Amino acid sequence: MSTTESPQTATAPLAPASQATKETLEDYTLRFAPRSYRRWTPMVVATTALGGIAYMADFSIGAGIGLAHGTGNALVAITVAAVVIFITGFPLAYYGARYNIDLDLITRGSGFGYYGSVLTSVIFASFTFIFFALEGSIMAQGLKLGLGLPLWLGYLVSTLMVIPLVIYGMKALSKLQVWTTPVWLLLMVAPLAYLISTDPGTVDRFLTYAGTDGHGGVNAASVLLGAGVCLSLIAQIGEQIDYLRFMPPKTEANKRTWWTAVVMAGPGWVVLGALKQAIGVFLAVYILAKAGPTSATEPIQQFRGAFGAMMPSWLVMPLAVALVVISQIKINVTNAYSGSLAWTNSFTRVTKHYPGRMLFVLLNLGFALALMEADMFSFLNDILGFYSNCAIAWIVTVATDIGINKYLLKLSPLQPEFRRGMLYAVNPVGVVAFVAASGLSIAMYFHALGDTLQPYSPVAAAVLAFVLTPLMAVATKGKYYLRRTDDGIEEPLLDAEGNPSPTTYDCHVCRQPYERPDLAACQTHDAHVCSLCLSTDKVGDHVLPAQPSAA
Repeated sequence: MSTTESPQTATAPLAPASQATKETLEDYTLRFAPRSYRRWTPMVVATTALGGIAYMADFSIGAGIGLAHGTGNALVAITVAAVVIFITGFPLAYYGARYNIDLDLITRGSGFGYYGSVLTSVIFASFTFIFFALEGSIMAQGLKLGLGLPLWLGYLVSTLMVIPLVIYGMKALSKLQVWTTPVWLLLMVAPLAYLISTDPGTVDRFLTYAGTDGHGGVNAASVLLGAGVCLSLIAQIGEQIDYLRFMPPKTEANKRTWWTAVVMAGPGWVVLGALKQAIGVFLAVYILAKAGPTSATEPIQQFRGAFGAMMPSWLVMPLAVALVVISQIKINVTNAYSGSLAWTNSFTRVTKHYPGRMLFVLLNLGFALALMEADMFSFLNDILGFYSNCAIAWIVTVATDIGINKYLLKLSPLQPEFRRGMLYAVNPVGVVAFVAASGLSIAMYFHALGDTLQPYSPVAAAVLAFVLTPLMAVATKGKYYLRRTDDGIEEPLLDAEGNPSPTTYDCHVCRQPYERPDLAACQTHDAHVCSLCLSTDKVGDHVLPAQPSAA
């Protein structure tokens, strides 16, 4: 048995039916990410992950909330949403980085089951194409203003340009994000610092802006409506984990930088996100008189106004367009990448066939382009407000299962499990909590329970998911988490330091070596089978039977 051979350098021939293997080994699509592949330092991984939150949507979201409800309500709403996102994102980021699996694999073993998490994979895929469309719309606005391109052509350009960048996974994306982040930060921060330092009155106008209702006071309904829109971003933690799963093992030597990277690039993404939303309110108030309320929510107009205060007129538009284009590329390669993983994951489990991730890159981009052509930017807050109910219910359910069911009640297994055969098809703990929380909150959002309760739909989604998840675990006594407790391999999943074991075994089906956590024993042979070959086993020849003691 080899403990050093890397799957990417292995020379064993692929089985004829396993074309999927070659593609998934590029960046371990749908798999545990092995130690042999994770050669980046914690800070490189963190920088890459944070590069994905360079999106401009935060400026639009903040501006929309601020113009509607006033600065006071907007800032409180942004803060409330950020606190919820940070708290729920922490356990998910830790599990992704510690055990080197993505959010779908975490969700499977955290209350949903092997097929039950298909529900949340579709929700996450929807998140990626909704926000791809939003960023593409912002870029198209920039291209129209700066280059005169019609919007329909700008939508097409913003969609097609990411395809070459997203094909190669983590290796290409890490370079792109690291190289472009300093330029993006400079273009974003410089005009804001200039405005505040040269015209302090802009801060006073920002802080006293009362919103379209003219009252300006902080009230619960306005705060919750605004927070609901901001909370639509709660699923962003899934994209962060798509990078964090490539963290190196946590050791005594690197634990400080490891934790810093995980917190900063995991739940910490929302700190920068909240600041961007607040900046969006500031810039919208700054340009409101000149641009009007509709254009004031467009980031290209916001930064055109900001750059105009500090730059010669001939330089304003090129810089504004450059900022929008860089931001769009940085986030939309992540949206396309993460969305393709989510769609592929769902399709492979349901059909037991792997059609290739590139097919789902194109599918995700097709959905995004359709939304752009439908002018989704004009009803942005309505889309995000509705979507946030589903996203909140999902993320809070999984975070609660990890934090309470695993660590406090000890009804959910502490080590994450994702392999077919080891999990039940559906676990009622997460599925019932999620369906109930999202269903009731959506009904509230659409006024089914009255106008008074409508602003409280995101609160209902979070509270119900938080309460029902442990209640369901207690009611079922945790017996639907694991179909088996023994995967047929004697060596422990984790090494002495609690990291996934790096020992490799050959897969009997695709003839490739994989590290210990990605395999299970074969039912019909004295051999091992990798997680993807288990997923694509149409007749279940290799899937281990249930253990009576696990029920």
